[in-house]
Amino acid sequence: MTELAADPTLTAIDRCDRCGAQAYLRVFLRSGGELLFCAHHARAHREKLVEVASRIQDETHKVR
Repeated sequence: MTELAADPTLTAIDRCDRCGAQAYLRVFLRSGGELLFCAHHARAHREKLVEVASRIQDETHKVR
């Protein structure tokens, strides 16, 4: 099993699980694991993500 660093900064290598664009939001799921989203899909799915997340790392303020 791979161990994750606590809230590592998202980089250009991190891609949205929905569309493949650069990820700016990391959702740590209560059930384990994580999902990455671009700013667009983070906004589109925010209500549902809040319901299933144990934590959300939001870096959408970096979008230009």
